[in-house]
Amino acid sequence: MRVYEVAENLKIPTKELISFLKKEGIKVQNHMSNLDQDTIELIKEIVTSERERKEKDVENKKIETIEIKKIPNLRELAILLKLPLSKTMQKISEYGFINSLDKEIPIEIFDKVTKDYNIKIKYHKELKNKLNNQEKNKSNKIITKPPVVTIIGHVDHGKTTLLDTIRKTNVTKGEIGGITQSIGAYQVNIEGKKIVFIDTPGHEAFTTMRARGVQATDLAILVVAADDGVMPQTIEAINHAKAAKVPIIVAINKIDKPNINIEKVKKELSKYDLISEEWGGDTLMVEISALQNKGIKELLEAILLQAEILELKANPKIPAKGLIIETKLDKKRGIVASVLIQDGSLKVGNFFIAGLTYGKIRNITNDKGESIKEAGPASPVEIIGFDKLPQAGDIFQIVPDEKFARTIIEERENEIRGKIVSESSKISLDKLFLEIKEGKVDKLNIIIKTDTQGSLDALQKALSKIKVMSEEKEIKINIIHQGVGNITETDVMLASASGAIIIGFNVRPDVNIQKIARNEKVEIRLYRIIYELIDDIKLALQGYLKPKIKEVLNGYAEVREIFKIPKIGAIAGSYVLHGKISKKDKVRVVRDGKIIYEGKVASLKRFKEDVKEVNTDFECGISIENFNDFKLKDIIEFYNFE
Repeated sequence: MRVYEVAENLKIPTKELISFLKKEGIKVQNHMSNLDQDTIELIKEIVTSERERKEKDVENKKIETIEIKKIPNLRELAILLKLPLSKTMQKISEYGFINSLDKEIPIEIFDKVTKDYNIKIKYHKELKNKLNNQEKNKSNKIITKPPVVTIIGHVDHGKTTLLDTIRKTNVTKGEIGGITQSIGAYQVNIEGKKIVFIDTPGHEAFTTMRARGVQATDLAILVVAADDGVMPQTIEAINHAKAAKVPIIVAINKIDKPNINIEKVKKELSKYDLISEEWGGDTLMVEISALQNKGIKELLEAILLQAEILELKANPKIPAKGLIIETKLDKKRGIVASVLIQDGSLKVGNFFIAGLTYGKIRNITNDKGESIKEAGPASPVEIIGFDKLPQAGDIFQIVPDEKFARTIIEERENEIRGKIVSESSKISLDKLFLEIKEGKVDKLNIIIKTDTQGSLDALQKALSKIKVMSEEKEIKINIIHQGVGNITETDVMLASASGAIIIGFNVRPDVNIQKIARNEKVEIRLYRIIYELIDDIKLALQGYLKPKIKEVLNGYAEVREIFKIPKIGAIAGSYVLHGKISKKDKVRVVRDGKIIYEGKVASLKRFKEDVKEVNTDFECGISIENFNDFKLKDIIEFYNFE
């Protein structure tokens, strides 16, 4: 029997079965692969056992069972759930669309909402027959939707060239017209099958969207240069794709160059669990030259093959639900947003909500720059009609009318106010033990950034030796990303998406990064001594972490001139960029994101006069005790502890 036939018999998704087979070490190419009888029997046994376990879990939960003779409308559902009407409307909007307060709620939405509130619905016999007939009619409307793809990888490995080659190839064939770059996405047509490419700045936007709880893409194409191999940003891109749980296809680029070593590239990738099918793994790898248009057809075929395995479905007959990709303010047209329609269809005149904004669609533009009246699933479009600027990553959704939209937005605004007042749900070392004790956490996700590779290796080795048990269960330390260099916005967004904390060793995030971390509720811990870092992690896991001594950054100045004065030393002619600096503060000198010295202020002068403090946008002369090695563009930070 073929894989898809076994999946049908067992009533499980084909992609779930393929994933299971690969975990068990059973090699299958796709859903058409044949399985022997012994393998089929083993699968049946495991699936049956798992179903029985799930049924027992359901029985053990306190679930209220209610028998119904008709599907309720919105008002009736609010009474059933014992919730305000506005809260019920917001809950429904998480799963789909209703067009009236008094019409029946779609059954798939009703099932999901009641399940969320631990209510088991028992349908009356007549209602059950009616629903079965509706389900048959609905199944005819389901279509296979095009895959949405993001291209990621190291700088200069050919991501942009690959996108351009795919775009130009399809324009030449006449399958798509003049692509508008501003839309942020475009479709290509391969022998009647479509692929949607999101044209974003790689894994940064990829993870920013994931951090906001949305899935931007179905597939990631990891571009690796055959002459360069795995580089720091390659590793970063792999970690971001894994954090977002998105399948990866590897495009080994620049095969036209001399001195390439494809086997070496595959070996390096295998260290990060990307093992090619030739080596017995499950990662599709395609050798290409984006510059010479070699292997592009094979890459597009690999994308379609992977999409087939993922079984991506959509229903064009339902109201649209999608994702905001980009936003901008146009002088002539007002607020314009690029939207990727993930399911359903939208039309001019529809009311919609997106994040904390709402509106009515006045105009839709497709990826060719043409005005259209309607757009279906997996369509990238540009929309006009927003009341205010939405954010990239906001979920876009059609709603029945303006009143419904206003009610949802008011509820969301109230929720956000409540979240700002309440404590952050993000993980921190200070409350880690409590999270472990309550069973909310069984591992600590960490991102490590250090000043040197030697420090990074030493930290990884030391952290791997930490073993802490909680109620007979080992709490794992999971390093989701590590690298040499300063802490970046990408690190913060990955931490936000993965519920991780960031450990900085001998590096400093700048003020802008610290602000982003505060907004995303991501904890950054900075250390200069390895054993202090290790002790803090151990104590946090064991619940004995001492009260945190918080560092307060009062201000910082940039070195713009250096004066050498005999018998006194070096004076840094500086400009205060932020805050207020004081002679009483502790100081550190930061160069290219790395701390090169910490000490005390020897003198602080304005012109020739000694002063106690200097404010933002003023010049001053700074000398530091036992330090003379100033360089232009050094940052001098002034801080204290509390």
